[in-house]
Amino acid sequence: MAALKHPLVADRLIEGEGTSKEQWLHAFEQQPLPPLNLEKFQSKRIVIVAPHPDDEILGCGGLMQQLITLNCRLIIVAVSNGTQSHPHSSKYSPEQLDRIRPQESLAALDCLEVSKYTQRIALNLPDGQIHLHMEQLWQALGQLVQAEDILICSYAQDGHPDHEAVGKTVQAFALAHDLSYLHVLIWAWHWARPLDPRINWQQTRAYKLTQTQLIKKRQAIMQFKSQIEADESTGNAAVLSPAIIERLLMPWEVYLCE
Repeated sequence: MAALKHPLVADRLIEGEGTSKEQWLHAFEQQPLPPLNLEKFQSKRIVIVAPHPDDEILGCGGLMQQLITLNCRLIIVAVSNGTQSHPHSSKYSPEQLDRIRPQESLAALDCLEVSKYTQRIALNLPDGQIHLHMEQLWQALGQLVQAEDILICSYAQDGHPDHEAVGKTVQAFALAHDLSYLHVLIWAWHWARPLDPRINWQQTRAYKLTQTQLIKKRQAIMQFKSQIEADESTGNAAVLSPAIIERLLMPWEVYLCE
């Protein structure tokens, strides 16, 4: 994929093919991460704050399935509708994406079989400019988050400016309101290396997906056709290449816990 460069992400550049799935699998076999403690989720409301429609699936598609078995209610907050994913495209204009991407997200939730336990809220903040609207995100969280909720969001150092803006805002909100929160790695798998010192691995916990959960997560990702298919109108490759998808389908989802 083309390099995603932005002054806000410094050295965390999303370019080239990135670190391979095989490298990560080998690293975790050599040095397994401690497991995520699922007990604290029992019967809680879980608020998953996704920068774009698909980040909730790419990051948490396995854990979401498990949370339903723990009697959790899921609140998915789509911060933007991802309307800027295909610049200059006649196949996927911003107006089309504003309709398509939320539909893809709903179809993906159906694949995970979590829809009836899930409420989805769209904030419609500008895609690619979330860092300029962090106060609006904070205010929205103040209106919908309840005491005892657990927040999950993109990693505050994930390498994508929208992901980082969401991660920093949710982290600050959680700390200000004494709420439990987790960051999930999504694009960090691309730019980081095993044991990369830019990530605090001491805070990471791994959720190991069952084979059934992994199959459903794959089916859910396949619903995001706008992201996984090439754009003939611009000649651009898919936003999510097969290699990126495979890397996001590791047997583990990794979360940073406060």
